[in-house]
Amino acid sequence: MPRTARPRRRAALAALSTCVALGCGTGTVPGERPSPTPSGPTAAGRGVVTWASSADHVGEAADGRGYRLMVHTSVGGSGLRVRLSNAFGNRPVTFGNAHAGLQRDGAALVPGSNRRLTFGGARSVTVPAGGIVYSDPLPGRVPAARTLAVSLYVSRAGGTLTGHWMAMQTSYTTEGDHTAEEGAAHWKQRTGSWFYLDAVTVRPRKETGAVVALGDSITDGWHSTTDRDRRWPDYLARRLSTAGATVEGVANAGIAGNKVLLDGPGQSAVNRLQRDALSLPGVRTVFLFQGVNDIKAEPGATSAGLIAGYRRLIDRAHAAGKCVVGATIAPFKGWQEWDPAAEAVRQRANAYIRDSGEFDGVADFDRVLRSPFDPERIRPAFDGGDHLHPNDKGMQAMADAVDPKTLDCGTG
Repeated sequence: MPRTARPRRRAALAALSTCVALGCGTGTVPGERPSPTPSGPTAAGRGVVTWASSADHVGEAADGRGYRLMVHTSVGGSGLRVRLSNAFGNRPVTFGNAHAGLQRDGAALVPGSNRRLTFGGARSVTVPAGGIVYSDPLPGRVPAARTLAVSLYVSRAGGTLTGHWMAMQTSYTTEGDHTAEEGAAHWKQRTGSWFYLDAVTVRPRKETGAVVALGDSITDGWHSTTDRDRRWPDYLARRLSTAGATVEGVANAGIAGNKVLLDGPGQSAVNRLQRDALSLPGVRTVFLFQGVNDIKAEPGATSAGLIAGYRRLIDRAHAAGKCVVGATIAPFKGWQEWDPAAEAVRQRANAYIRDSGEFDGVADFDRVLRSPFDPERIRPAFDGGDHLHPNDKGMQAMADAVDPKTLDCGTG
C-alpha cells in the first residue's frame, strides 16, 4: 500500500502576469556527496519552482560572454527569482549583469518586459566554485506557460563551465554585455544548451506545490520537437494547470545518459538528488523515472542493485518530507544494447516498482508505451525512431498516465 501522505507545509504565495522576478542564495555542491540546501539570508526563501534543469559540466568557461536563455514556466506567480549555478566550476564566476523578460520571438523580447535582476541589492555577483546563488525577488508577476528570457553577462570566468547540454530549446549567445537590450540585434549566435541558469522560482497562490521529474534522456526530451515544449514533463505541466491540482510547478531534472547508480553523464541520481530535487523550493514530490541506462550499460546493473538504488532515493526523499512516485521502465527492444538478460532485469525492476508498496504512487509507463504485439518494444505510433525514446505522441501519453492525486502528498 502507498505510504500515508505527509502534511503540507503552509506558505503564503500568489499568481500570474508579464514581469519577471528572482532571488538570492548560495550553497556548495561537492562532487560525490549530496549538496547542502542553501541557507541563511541568501537562501531560496519561500516560493515554488516553475522551471529547472539539471547542472553538469558542459565545456570551458570564458570571460566577456553573454547568454540569453529561453525557459518555459509551468506555474505563474509573483516575486520571480533565478538560481545561478557554478556547481561544476573549479574557479569563481562573476555575473556582471543579469536581466529577465518575456520572449516575443527568437532573441527579441516583449517591449517593456526586460528588467534588471539584483543579488543582495547589487547588480553583480561572484559565485565561488561549487556554489549557487539566488537573485532577489523581482516585483511584479510572471505568467504560467510563458517563455522567459533570462539574460546573463559573465564578466569573469574560467575553468569548467556549468550548464545543461541538451535543452531541446534554442537560446542565444553574444560577446559583451547586451543583457538590457530587448532587441535581437546583438544576439545572433544560437545554442541548444543552457548555461549557469538551473532554476526559476515564483510565489504562486496559497497551497501550490511542485513536482520534480528525476530522469534521463527521455525526461530530458530527446526525440520530442525542439522549441515546442513537448517533453513529457511539459505535457504534465499543462495537464496539471487544468486538473484542479494543488501541485502545478514542474521541474525537469532529466540528464541524457544519466544512471541511478553510477556517475556519467552527470552525477548519478543518488548523488544529485539533493541539488536537483530536494533543494528546489516548493517541491512536494520526486517523480523517479530512471533505470534503463543502468540496465543497458556494460556491464549492466542487476535488478538487486537497481532496487537498492531506488530504496536509497526513496528513503532520502521521505526523510526530507517528500513523496516519491515511481514510473516503470519503458521497453527498449530494438535498441542496440537490448538483450534478453537486460529485459529480464527490466521486468524484475518493474515488478518491484509496481508491487512493492514502497513508492507513494506509481505511473506505469511500461504499460502505456509497450506494443500490444510485442510488449518488449515501444508501440510504433509512440516510437521516436530509435526504439528507446518516445516521440511527441508518446511523451503526451506518458503525461496522461500520471494521476495528479499521487503528486500532492509531501511537504513543499
